Amino acid sequence: MIGCIIQARMCSTRLKGKVLHKINSEETILSFLLKQITNCKSLKTVVVATTELDEDDVIVDFLKSYDVEIFRGNSENVLDRFYHCAKKFKFSTIVRLTADNPLIDPQIINDSIQKYSNSDCDYLTNSIDRTFPNGTEVEIFSFNALETAWKFAKKKSEREHVTPYFYNNPNKFKIHHFKQKQDQSKFRYSIDRKEDYLLVLKILSKINTRPIKTSDIIELLTNYPEIKKLNSHIIPNEGYVKSISED
Repeated sequence: MIGCIIQARMCSTRLKGKVLHKINSEETILSFLLKQITNCKSLKTVVVATTELDEDDVIVDFLKSYDVEIFRGNSENVLDRFYHCAKKFKFSTIVRLTADNPLIDPQIINDSIQKYSNSDCDYLTNSIDRTFPNGTEVEIFSFNALETAWKFAKKKSEREHVTPYFYNNPNKFKIHHFKQKQDQSKFRYSIDRKEDYLLVLKILSKINTRPIKTSDIIELLTNYPEIKKLNSHIIPNEGYVKSISED
């Protein structure tokens, strides 16, 4: 069974509590993401995987009115959290999303699932050999691959960021890099810092169509470079870079 696991927590070091930051009068970053992916018909079960820390009780309370499952696990060892979550829900294939990326286009998820299903890979990603914008990351992997990583990953970065063990060991896994013809990798609307959050607010104030589409965002940021500049100084994947330095 294909299942989607979204990791979310309140204790973000660079923008605390960001997943429940408001993006309009009714929606938060997390709830907007959940609405986006309702357009992914292949995702029958969606689980928000948060931590066992008291500070994340608010996420559990918030999600009571949403049609999603909740799992609570290790706060620092996110690989362990994913493994036990996938095991509990008996997922044979896992679609990994993060609450940092509320503007992900559901069509990218649908296309990723189709590509994975038609391939013989253990792990599919659009985030390494990148052509898609930063903020549209999708990773899909088998439970067997996840279990292997859970058993053998030792580095802090591999256990904190779930999937590095796959691409650090390409001899052990069949990896597919999902790419598109047009290179849009220079665009970034993932939320890591306040400037990213302000950029996303600006995007949503300009685009009213739902679900929001990548093509509309790219057109907006191309036509309004001053919006794109709001977070142009932010280092992409800052958390992962920091984690590697601590291995």
